[in-house]
Amino acid sequence: MQFLWTTITVRNMEESLAFYQNIVSLPLIRRVQSSEQTELAFLGSEGTKVELIAHKGEKVGEFSKNISLGFAVQNLDEHITFIKEQGLDIYAGPFAPNPHIRFFYVLDPNGVKIQFVEQKA
Repeated sequence: MQFLWTTITVRNMEESLAFYQNIVSLPLIRRVQSSEQTELAFLGSEGTKVELIAHKGEKVGEFSKNISLGFAVQNLDEHITFIKEQGLDIYAGPFAPNPHIRFFYVLDPNGVKIQFVEQKA
């Protein structure tokens, strides 16, 4: 079985697209108005995708902070600087649980915890 995508119901499609395209660097694959009330956007390149879905008039609930989406970065320190330059707050970290991995968290516009991870061989 192959994991295909994670779906996030968003409060504002434009804000969420800007975050995932500009902060996470995911390219937009397609954006579809599936009905008068529902819009979908798929982002990513190879492998697992992120699907954003917006339902007009629907209130989006809180997301659990016990779940996060992890994205690889080449240089964690440079990405922390980039995040701060974008006016975003670091939610938690950076952490280094072992010599081969370091990471930190930010929150997306919907409160989803996003993890940026530097892995070393």
